[in-house]
Amino acid sequence: MSLIKSRKRVADHGEVFTPAWMVDAMLDLVKGESERIDSRFLEPACGSGNFLVHILRRKLAAVELKFGQSDFEKRHYALLALMCIYGIELLADNIKECRENMLEIFADYLNLQESDDFYRAAYFVLSQNLIHGDALTMCVSTGEPISFAEWGYIGKGKFQRRDFRFDVLTGSSAFSAEGSLFAHLGKHEIFMPTKIYPPMTVSELAALEG
Repeated sequence: MSLIKSRKRVADHGEVFTPAWMVDAMLDLVKGESERIDSRFLEPACGSGNFLVHILRRKLAAVELKFGQSDFEKRHYALLALMCIYGIELLADNIKECRENMLEIFADYLNLQESDDFYRAAYFVLSQNLIHGDALTMCVSTGEPISFAEWGYIGKGKFQRRDFRFDVLTGSSAFSAEGSLFAHLGKHEIFMPTKIYPPMTVSELAALEG
C-alpha cells in the first residue's frame, strides 16, 4: 500500500499513512490494552483506519478466544469491541473509507449480510464513533462540537449509551492533575454526559441505521 494518496494532500494536510509493520510494533507497546475487548482507543487523525483496523482485529481475536464457543456472547462482545474504538478525520473520503474498512472486518468475522441486525447496528455505531471533523478545533465538519458515545454492554443483549463532548473529555488531565484547583474532585463531579439513553438491544440499534 502506498503511504501517500497524492503530493497535494501531503502538502495541504500532512497526510502520510503509517505502514502496517509500524502500526503492529506500536500496538505491541500497549499489547495488553490493544487485546482487551473493552479498552477504549481514540485515533485523532485516523485516515482510512490503519491503526483502528489493527486494533479491531486484535480485539476480535480476544473475543474469539474468550467467547468463541457461544454465538450469542461472541456476537455481542464483538459489537462491544467495535463500540470501544473511536476516530476523528478531517477528510471526508478518508472517514468514509475508514468506516467501510472497519465494517468489513466486523462483518467478515461474524459472517454477516448487510440485512443482518448486527451489520446494521455496527453501521450505526461506526457513524457515531468515527467522526468527520477536526481534532484541533474539536468540531465536526459542520462546526458543532464533537460528541462521542460511550458504549457499555450491560448483559442479556443490551447496551448502554452515554454521550460526552470531546472538548470536555480532553480537560480530564488538566482537572485531575496533582496540585490543580480541581484535583480533589472525582471525575464524576466534573464530567457529566450530555445525554443518557435507555438500554438498547441490537435490533433497536439496527433500527437507527436508516
